[in-house]
Amino acid sequence: MILFPQAKINLGLNVHFKRNDGYHELTTCMIPIPLYDVLEVLPAEDFEFQSSGIEIVGNPSDNLCSKAFQLMASHYTIPKVKMHLRKQIPMGAGLGGGSSDAASVLLALNQMFDLKCSDKELAVLAAQLGSDCPFFIRNKPQIGKGRGELLTDVNLDLKGKWLYLLNPAIHVSTQEAYAGIILGQNQPQTIEEIITGDIYSWKSNLKNDFEPSVFSKYPELKEIKMTFYESGAIYAAMSGSGSTLFGIFEEKPTLLFVDKDYSQWILPL
Repeated sequence: MILFPQAKINLGLNVHFKRNDGYHELTTCMIPIPLYDVLEVLPAEDFEFQSSGIEIVGNPSDNLCSKAFQLMASHYTIPKVKMHLRKQIPMGAGLGGGSSDAASVLLALNQMFDLKCSDKELAVLAAQLGSDCPFFIRNKPQIGKGRGELLTDVNLDLKGKWLYLLNPAIHVSTQEAYAGIILGQNQPQTIEEIITGDIYSWKSNLKNDFEPSVFSKYPELKEIKMTFYESGAIYAAMSGSGSTLFGIFEEKPTLLFVDKDYSQWILPL
């Protein structure tokens, strides 16, 4: 079976407070975007995980795909599989690639071995692998609360718009991003209210609470966002805790950073 795990971006991200369990309570809107990894899963005599494309550092047994198989095997009697992941979504970039890969493993095993797990059951399992993983079970625009795993559908249609996605290869650790954040900022509207309103109001109202501290440490990121707006973006922001930035455009934009060693994609939404 071949699947195409999809990346996501965050449209707004508000961090409310730090919970007793060490996680942060947040609200965000996540949407899938047309940037993909490629995952092949086949029955095998022994479990095996291989990868190509972007180098994945570390022991293969620590990869989220391997952990997803082990999690499913701890709940259901399933045969061993061989997996090959063609890694194309940048890692540690706020795009959820690893979470999407893991969710795709759960979906593949459920289908291949006719486990008849519902989306809700798969999402409960996915939450054990990472806060973003449950989003990718249904892979549609959703409001995330709690750690991001408490999901509700949101009516959002960006068909016809264009996405300019840019990864500048600046690594921003999640710990680093949270360390500089100001918690509990009052927002006059919820993210869902903003998202379902006029898209031209997003620039003024839709905030990513990580941006101020991350931009102060990496001013290059703020400059990229400003370039998107100067080039006609309806909305531009950092995705998650970064460092990927994106701009949403009415018309297909031209390549803006031809002299920079950035990973860049211009994608139809």
